Amino acid sequence: MIDLHMHTTASDGLCTPAEVVRLCRDAGLRVMSVTDHDTVAAVDEVARLAAAEGLQAVPGIEITAVHDGRDVHVLGYFIDPASAELQRFLTRGRAQRLDRARAMAARLAELGMPIDIEAVLQPAVAQPGRAVGRPWIARALVERGYVRDTREAFDRFLGSGRPAFVARQGPSPAEAVQAIVRAGGLASLAHPGLLNRDEVIPPMIDAGLDALEAYHSEHDPDTTAFYLDMAARHGLAVTGGSDFHGGGAHGVEAPGAVRLPRERFEAFVARREGRGGEHS
Repeated sequence: MIDLHMHTTASDGLCTPAEVVRLCRDAGLRVMSVTDHDTVAAVDEVARLAAAEGLQAVPGIEITAVHDGRDVHVLGYFIDPASAELQRFLTRGRAQRLDRARAMAARLAELGMPIDIEAVLQPAVAQPGRAVGRPWIARALVERGYVRDTREAFDRFLGSGRPAFVARQGPSPAEAVQAIVRAGGLASLAHPGLLNRDEVIPPMIDAGLDALEAYHSEHDPDTTAFYLDMAARHGLAVTGGSDFHGGGAHGVEAPGAVRLPRERFEAFVARREGRGGEHS
């Protein structure tokens, strides 16, 4: 059982790395990957804890790129978390996240819903390897009583086109792919069915894209089949996972809710072996 997409408190997940590993063990997983947004802060801890539980932990990340003002998430696997070039790339991205969060807080204040944004951001400031995300702001809105839950926070204020939304600044999808490849990794386009912007895929392939995430908790069977076919037509591998965040996000209560078939995982790994020196 394989789940290659989940998050911890190092980014916008609600569970610590130790809790995520324990949940993976309890779900019967054999291979897992924590793919926190724009940070590898949890990778080493997850590897150590997973090994103690007899699990294979693939070092991972989910990099946030931007295309035409919209987020494009690029998953990276088998990366070298100590890569100095990757660390510089991620540091720029996390700084942009902080700037965006402060801009969204300013808009909320203008709407009569002030929050203490510096208190919200304090964990990311105190631990520079952590990456702040909109769910942190959503939870602050819930705590202040402005909304009933985080879904309402996004639907009314923080989602694209909503009053407090601020468009992200960041690398292009192709640049995100290149950053992953240069760090020794394999790159996969996350949940393309949610993105619904297939025009980004050809330039990403030119940049070295390895796979499409066909299996995802918010892909219905038709969407999964569509991206399995697209991957085959473009000579790409396939990845998949639950996108577990905790708290029932994406309708997922635990890791392993969506699994990548073993043969798909082996085909994905084979691409890494096939690159040889390029991924050394």
